[in-house]
Amino acid sequence: MIRLLQFGTSGQVARAMIAVADGRVSLTALSRADCNLERPGAVARTLSDLPQPDIVVNAAAYTAVDRAERDEALAFRINAEAVREMAQACAERNIPLIQISTDYVFDGEKAQPYREEDAVNPLNAYGRSKLAGETALREAWDAHVILRTSWVYSAWGTNFVRTMLRLGAERDELRVVCDQIGSPTSAFQIADAILTVATALRGAGPQDHYGTFHFAADGVTSWAGFAQQIFAGVADWLPIRARVIPITASEYVSPAKRPGNSRLDCGKFRAHFGMVPGPWTNALSVVLEEIKRGAT
Repeated sequence: MIRLLQFGTSGQVARAMIAVADGRVSLTALSRADCNLERPGAVARTLSDLPQPDIVVNAAAYTAVDRAERDEALAFRINAEAVREMAQACAERNIPLIQISTDYVFDGEKAQPYREEDAVNPLNAYGRSKLAGETALREAWDAHVILRTSWVYSAWGTNFVRTMLRLGAERDELRVVCDQIGSPTSAFQIADAILTVATALRGAGPQDHYGTFHFAADGVTSWAGFAQQIFAGVADWLPIRARVIPITASEYVSPAKRPGNSRLDCGKFRAHFGMVPGPWTNALSVVLEEIKRGAT
């Protein structure tokens, strides 16, 4: 069984990995108390103290997009500097590293879905910090896989789905941006993708699978369309009175600017790993059922 060492236990992808790993891989997940990525040198000390894993997965990150605008130094510490230390420590021990990145490394000006080789140009501090993490990893260690994904949500934590359910129960109408488009991607889908990658890296010729890949759920919507689908999915068990009022991004004031086009071309991932991302609407139904079970 593949032995994975994961940085992160409380984030959306980290929790999904813990939930789906049982019986598929041997997963050791490290919390902030186990290894505080804010502290220089913590990664190397932690890896030295533990049995060597087959693969390291970094599911820890600073993901508060708006807060990062005023807390950019901390975002860079966790999303870039700690990643460099992780890559250097893995290189010294010859351990492949899987890193999660984001569609926010792009500016959203392209008309078509973004491919891995397209020019990057992040619009906000969070995107800049994640891009810096990508660069640090590539410079420090060749044996890596960077998975860029988009619009992550789950049944727990702070995310668009849970925010819409809370606000939808409190208000008569919600003004939601309709001219930013992307593919909402469940943390469970990302966890499945990580396990697929890990299996490939343990097979023959793992170097064939190193590099940067895009992974997102199949299908595209806007934030307003996402909200409408959320409300439709809970109509039979949750009293939502709010109407979704589509607005433009220019009408929505937020500290961080977001790309208008977050679509990712996932063809390279499918070709390398043989996994086809499922529809975002199906994955959303699964997460809403998970929330329903928690609510009841």
